[in-house]
This record gives sequence, C-alpha cells and structure tokens, in this order.
Amino acid sequence: MAEQVDVVVIGMGPGGEHVAGRLAEAGLSVVGVEAELVGGECPYWGCVPSKMMIRAGNLLAEARRVPGMAGTAHVCADWAPVADRVRDEATDDWNDQAAADRFTGKGGRLVRGRGRLAGHGRVEAGGEVFEARSGIVLATGSRPQIPPVPGLDAVPYWTNRDAIAAKEPPGTLLVLGGGAIGLELSQVYARFGTHVTVVEALDGLIPAEEPEAGELLTGVLRGEGLTVRTGARVTRVRHSGDAFTLVLEDGAELTGDQLLVATGRRADLSDLGLDTVGLDPTARALRTDGQMLVAPALWGVGDVTGHGMFTHVAMYEAEIVVRSVLGEPGPDADYRALPRVTFTDPEVGAVGLTEKQAHEKGLRVRTGTARVPDSARGWIHKAGNAGLVKLVEDADRGVLVGATTAGPMGGEVMYGLAVAVQAAVPVEALRHMIYAYPTFHRGIEDALRDLRG
Repeated sequence: MAEQVDVVVIGMGPGGEHVAGRLAEAGLSVVGVEAELVGGECPYWGCVPSKMMIRAGNLLAEARRVPGMAGTAHVCADWAPVADRVRDEATDDWNDQAAADRFTGKGGRLVRGRGRLAGHGRVEAGGEVFEARSGIVLATGSRPQIPPVPGLDAVPYWTNRDAIAAKEPPGTLLVLGGGAIGLELSQVYARFGTHVTVVEALDGLIPAEEPEAGELLTGVLRGEGLTVRTGARVTRVRHSGDAFTLVLEDGAELTGDQLLVATGRRADLSDLGLDTVGLDPTARALRTDGQMLVAPALWGVGDVTGHGMFTHVAMYEAEIVVRSVLGEPGPDADYRALPRVTFTDPEVGAVGLTEKQAHEKGLRVRTGTARVPDSARGWIHKAGNAGLVKLVEDADRGVLVGATTAGPMGGEVMYGLAVAVQAAVPVEALRHMIYAYPTFHRGIEDALRDLRG
C-alpha cells in the first residue's frame, strides 16, 4: 500500500535539497530520495572541493610572481595538505550525514536509494511506494558525458571525481576536454608540478564562451608550461602498463601517466520512469514551463531541465518550484542574464549572450572590448594581470545582452554587468555612471567607450 505524503523530491543535490528543506519548513510532509550523498555533486566532487584546490594553486602562483620567491614557492608545492583538506572538508561522509540531519530536523524524511516514477503522483524508492498529494520534483542532476572514442571504455580514465579525490598528483596528465572543468583542474595540477596536456576537439578553449576568452586562457596556460592542443580530435585511446596514449586524427600520439576525461556532463532521464507519466525517457532534458512544471504536479529542477548545469541555476529554479508548490505568486524563470564563471587564473566571468549567440538571434550587434593590462588597476597589478572586458549590445534597443569579464576576480567584476543585462539598463545610463578608481571593474567604462558596430 502506498504511503500518503505531500511531496516527493527525487534527487537531493543542491536544488532538490533546497526544495525539500523549504517545503518541510513550510509544514508539508516531504520525502527526499537520494542514491548517493545529500548535497549532490557540488559539495563533494565539484564546486566546493575544486575551489579549495584552485585557491591553493593560486597561492603558489602568486608566490612565484614575487621576485626572489620562486624557489621558496617550489619547496612549498606539497599536494598532501590540499588532498587532506578536500578529504576532510568536502568528501567526508560526515558532511552527508550532517546534511541529512538538517533535512530531517526540519521534519522531512530521507529515503536512501534510487527513486522512480510509478505513474502520476506515485514514486517507488527504497522498496516503498509513495503517493504525493501535492506533487513530485525531479532533481537528479547529471553525470560526466563520456565521448564514444574507440578504446576509451576499456581504460581506467579519471572523471572529475577521481581528480578531486587523488591523494597525489601524477607526473603527467592528459586532459580530454577544454571546458571549465578540464581547465580548472588542469591548471591546479600543473601548479603542483604535473606536466599537463589539454586536448580540445573544437577550435578554442571554453568553446561555449567568447573566443577572445579562450585565446586569453590558451596564452596564459601555455605560459605556465601546459601543452594546449585545440582543433585536435582523438581517434583512439590506449592504456598499457602505466601509460595512457591518445591517438589524434592527424596521426600524432600523446602519452601520459593519467587521463582525465572532462568533456561535459549530461542528464540521464532513462531510469526515472518518465514513460509511466507519458514523457520521453530518451530526451536530453525535461521541458519545463516558466514555473518549472514538466507535467501537472510534476516539476523539474537543476541539470535535468537543460537550462544550465550550474549550482546557481538549480538553486534559482528550486525557489521557483517552492513558490509554485505552495501556490505563492512569483515571476516565471528568466535566463536572459544567466551568469557563468570559469575559475581559472585569470577567472572568466560571463553573462547573457555571446556575440555569436546574439547574431544567431537576429540582433543588430555592437561590441566593445577593453584589456585589463591597459587599465590603471591592471598596470598596478602587473604580474598575473591578463584579462579583458567584452560587451555585447543590442544596438536597436541600446542595452547590453551579454558580457565577459576575464582577469583577476573576473567572476566578481561580472556581477554589475549581470545586473545591467537582467534589468536592461540603457547603455547611455551605464556610460554616465561613476566607476571607482582604481578598480578592475573600471575597465567596463573603457569597454563602453569602445562599443562599435
């Protein structure tokens, strides 16, 4: 016999945990279902531990930029304290139990196992069946997308989880994929002494962002001793003894002690029982309306919606779902000013549309660019000041529809531009603002002067 509850949340990652906790606090009977760790990918194998590692690598890089400090910094390049902190603060099962206790302390019930729809309003999980009076929330996240390269499925490659959990760095590392995850981890490992080779099939790094940002990172990474191969398609992978080999389309072969596959992530909807409610289990993502509804009394949150595989997107959508379930008024989801940050050094912050995406939408586009080293703060910063600001304007409306801020604290500089894109602030109003001197964000003023068709 099915147990009657108000809401079942399948997947207790950042978005699902937020929905479940808020609804439980509101007095609803909530069952949260999680097959792995409460909190999901982000706190254990993604956002949080990777930033711990990046922070350590950045400290080393800063020390090496100080004249006379290079030798001292080399001596201090010890991986063990980094691995210990990641293990103790990010990948510890204690954090999973603490998160579970927070949820149950709010009145929720946690079921360990995989959840599956069993018809409208019904969920099977942990050997039990639940009937949800108010609805069901799907928040099952994503997993690494492994490309169909011959031989890859037969070798012991790393995903981001393995790279995060490593107890010592390899001597050489091949990284398949030049997106945010691949580049962040590549730079960290290189700064701790690993010789890293990045292989990207497309023509530039971080291909989803502005090409100028990818070109900037290519130069910086090569300057730090990494090998970067773009436009390089892998046709075969081999593993023999302690060595991995990537065979490229042009016949070149690259070898390394370890291989990290970082070619993106994908949602897997195949085992959620979507067919039992008339939905396609082979779809790449759930189609949602502005209130995140997939079907009557069925909501989607986070990576499974296809709106951006970021923790902040999941949390944003989660709050919309909470309001929707409770019947509270609120605006529909709006992704015009979706922010992204690649936490390399320099950081690459971006919001809204790239120039290419704006053209594809049929907009009449003007762009403006400024270089961080040419600004007063960039000149003061000196070593490590590589960066740029690029603005994308809808010339007919006179508002920004996108922006990129690469450089020291690029993700923080992007915030003001995110507000401008979200609120459709007129470019003329931005031109007449006061920009604090000497800050990195003052470069926005220079980019505004450079706006041209």
